[in-house]
Amino acid sequence: MLVLFETAAGYAIFKVLDESKLQQVDSLHKEFETSEKANKVLKLKHFEKFQDTTEALAAATALVEGKIGKSLKKVLKKIVAKEAHEQLAISDAKLGGVIKEKLDISCVYSPAVAELMRCIRSQMEGLITGLPARDISAMSLGLAHSLSRYKLKFSPDKVDTMIVQAISLLDDLDKELNNYIMRCREWYGWHFPELGKIVTDNLAYCKAVRKIGDRTNVAGSDLSDMLPEEIEAEVKLAAEISMGTEVSEQDIANISHLCDQVIEITEYRVQLYDYLKNRMMAIAPNLTVMVGELVGARLISHAGSLLNLAKHPASTVQILGAEKALFRALKTRKDTPKYGLIYHASLVGQTSAKNKGKISRMLAAKTALAIRYDALGEDTNAEMGVENRAKLEVRLRQLEEKGIRRISGTGKAMAKADKYTHKSEVKVYDPSGDSTIPSTSKKRKFEEVEDPEAAEPTTPAFKAKKPKKEPVTQETETPEVSGEAPKKKKKKKKKDKKSDEAAEEEEKEEEIEVPVTESTEKKKKKKKKKKVKEEEADDE
Repeated sequence: MLVLFETAAGYAIFKVLDESKLQQVDSLHKEFETSEKANKVLKLKHFEKFQDTTEALAAATALVEGKIGKSLKKVLKKIVAKEAHEQLAISDAKLGGVIKEKLDISCVYSPAVAELMRCIRSQMEGLITGLPARDISAMSLGLAHSLSRYKLKFSPDKVDTMIVQAISLLDDLDKELNNYIMRCREWYGWHFPELGKIVTDNLAYCKAVRKIGDRTNVAGSDLSDMLPEEIEAEVKLAAEISMGTEVSEQDIANISHLCDQVIEITEYRVQLYDYLKNRMMAIAPNLTVMVGELVGARLISHAGSLLNLAKHPASTVQILGAEKALFRALKTRKDTPKYGLIYHASLVGQTSAKNKGKISRMLAAKTALAIRYDALGEDTNAEMGVENRAKLEVRLRQLEEKGIRRISGTGKAMAKADKYTHKSEVKVYDPSGDSTIPSTSKKRKFEEVEDPEAAEPTTPAFKAKKPKKEPVTQETETPEVSGEAPKKKKKKKKKDKKSDEAAEEEEKEEEIEVPVTESTEKKKKKKKKKKVKEEEADDE
């Protein structure tokens, strides 16, 4: 059995002397405790050394991607193909499949092979002769750095320092251009103030000033290459009736020199913008598609580098550039800002005010993914950015067009509002609610409803006073009279519950008056009895 072992210095092929020891996986490490013991198990058959770090990097990247490099293919054809009956032990099953397919060499990968590779690595200095330990460590360090740079795409085309410098210079140029143009307009405005109101474009204004010079030369100068015909005619008309002061030729020369500076800076700014756009598409294509080259470059510049920006979460990307407002809001316990530099992105700019916060949050989430893909991914295309931007545009269209949705149901259909129809209703005044005092009709109805039998016992009560009767009959009659009053009171209380306070006071007065009348009737009866007795005594 042959063993293929990859190192930072080159490829090594060992021949296994005792294959029986490979079956004892748990005790295999004991056979590699020293280099002498290791040489009894393995023997170096061939070592293919790399010429430089570039070749080592190419071989390492090919192994990482599961491919066969040129140097490895050469070694396998030269050494292993001669012994076709031997099996080749490798450390990667994917690489073994490729070797089997292209070179028709049977490969072996198992836990025993993995343990053997670990043991070889521990005694590599003793097994590979003619290679000092110092050289191996230096080669390993160099290959590790090169491989890391390759994985992180730290190539000259991916250096984001140029973007940071370019966007900073672009901002500085904008500030200087504004200062120069304002100075030029104010300076030449003393001589020809009407030109500043007619020509609003700054570059066209500077070109026109350089071409005109003194305003008396407007009539003979041709401005058709920089101004439309209507504006040119208006400028010539205004020059004839201008209210500006006269200036010397030296003043005109200095103003023309300033105009030359403005034109040169403007042309250089256009060139710098094109350079920045190309660099952004090369370094961060997905970020450029999501937020544009200017906003993307400002995000990278604010974070320091593309890799630092990739470490930020989406919430930080959203408010990047608004740190001052954020800490002021936290200090005063007010609402935190919803957006920072990302506010200048085209998707946020075309959104209504109420949806800017939602769109900026969603855009920041997708932008964070695009940044990480650009910084750490292997592909350099912008497919992911295009897909995410399309999703955001669909979501933006839903927010802008659909508006309020149904609370119940599927939630996909729009809420339907019925057409408004004006209904006029004429309401008549109801006077029944004016007075809270109950009407007399209720009392009359109450008296009519009362039983007629309750009123009949009143007549025998008065008739029983004249004839002589035993006191028993009087006692029997008095409870009837006294019993009538409480019946009436109960009925009145039942039917007059809804009456007001005035009716209740009247009932109380009646209750007080009833016992008084009953007591007077008893006194009259007693007096009549006494008179009757006295008359009988006189007759006797």
